[in-house]
Amino acid sequence: VQLQACGGGLVQAGGSLRLSCIASGSIVSINAMGWYRQAPGNERELVAIITSGGRTVYADSVKGRFTISRDNAKNTVYMQMGSLKPEDTAVYYCNALVVLRTTMVTHSAWGQGTLVTVSS
Repeated sequence: VQLQACGGGLVQAGGSLRLSCIASGSIVSINAMGWYRQAPGNERELVAIITSGGRTVYADSVKGRFTISRDNAKNTVYMQMGSLKPEDTAVYYCNALVVLRTTMVTHSAWGQGTLVTVSS
């Protein structure tokens, strides 16, 4: 299974970006999908997750500014980021809990990361 993320870039404080991540491969189903981020010198942290049924959980730091969504038919998760702040600068990674056709076991898959830089 592969996760391909895109949509990062450089934006001014207060601006918006939309991240996308598509999962491909021998997939039976996808449970939760989510976004994590890692800033220089920091540990990777949860930003938002969404279940297959659409239930969402957000980090307190992004509530009201970020919105996670998914298209189950396309195995894709999105994150609309608004009112961006310099402290949102990080590499953003997508994650999916994928049931693989080959093993019928749930596997945690990670994308390659996309850099978001917010200038002040």
